[in-house]
Amino acid sequence: MIRSLYRLRSSLFGHCFTFVKLNYHRMIGQQKIYSFFRVASVSSGAKRQLASDNSSEENKYEQVSTPSKKLKSLDNVDRSTIGDSGVILSPEQKERMAQQRAKALERLHSKQGNQLSAGQVTGTPAGIGESWAKALSAEFKKPYFTKLQNFVEKERLTKTIYPPANQVYSWTQLCSIHDVKVVILGQDPYHGPGQAHGLCFSVKKGVDPPPSLVNMFKELAADIEGFQIPHHGDLTGWAKQGVLLLNAVLTVQAHQANSHKDKGWEMFTDAVISWLNKHCDDIVFLLWGSHAQKKGTIINTKRHHVLKSVHPSPLSAYRGFFGCKHFSKTNEMLKKVGKTPIDWGNLNME
Repeated sequence: MIRSLYRLRSSLFGHCFTFVKLNYHRMIGQQKIYSFFRVASVSSGAKRQLASDNSSEENKYEQVSTPSKKLKSLDNVDRSTIGDSGVILSPEQKERMAQQRAKALERLHSKQGNQLSAGQVTGTPAGIGESWAKALSAEFKKPYFTKLQNFVEKERLTKTIYPPANQVYSWTQLCSIHDVKVVILGQDPYHGPGQAHGLCFSVKKGVDPPPSLVNMFKELAADIEGFQIPHHGDLTGWAKQGVLLLNAVLTVQAHQANSHKDKGWEMFTDAVISWLNKHCDDIVFLLWGSHAQKKGTIINTKRHHVLKSVHPSPLSAYRGFFGCKHFSKTNEMLKKVGKTPIDWGNLNME
């Protein structure tokens, strides 16, 4: 009997303990499921990856997969598109963003292009060489130059003006401003029909060389061995080698010498000489006549070379121009500073 009671008590106790264990597990099961998981922290490697992605404009919006509370460094990311599990952009979304970025860049480039074009066009005369336009851009913005351009345009409406408008700046079209080696200064353009074409002392082929140019050729024949006097007066061949043939005044009314004097051209050509004087070295300046010599007073003779003589005009050539040997002396000076001498005979003879 006693043994039976003992077995009964043990059995009841075991059942009670089992019930308590089951009840305990049931209480655990009633907890929310996320309580069994810990939020994963972002590793240092992931942080470095995020920083790298953020520095790339192309990859900035490609993929965001870390918890939003860890994205404080991604200031440019729209947080409304980021869920707890992260967001991967669809191809359509990526395409739209690429199109928007392309349009924004196009607008920016268009704005910059318009600003550049405006800067290049405003005040710059037509026909001037690119390097000269850049170097002299400040002059085109000055009131005197605007007034000068307006004057010449008005003159052309009712009068014959030389040279033609498209040849006024021929001297800038044949060599860069940085390649000038020799400067010959004239006074104003020839005022006869078909003579002036933008280079001082020069006339186009088919036009008889004027007396001053004829005297220049005579001196060349006496000074330079092998020089043959050409049958024309076109000095384009010199200009292409770096000889700047610059008149002090760049336009003239037909048959009216010095008719455009004191209208502003002198200030502009002074600016040309001043730029060369300041930005180039060892240029040889040939100053023939008192007018050219007065204009050349701004030249730094310690930095450049100056050769002076009377004008080659028939009125003065016999008083010092003939026998001056300026052409051979010019080449000697160029050789001393390592520059290629001028081939004075290269005048595109036919």
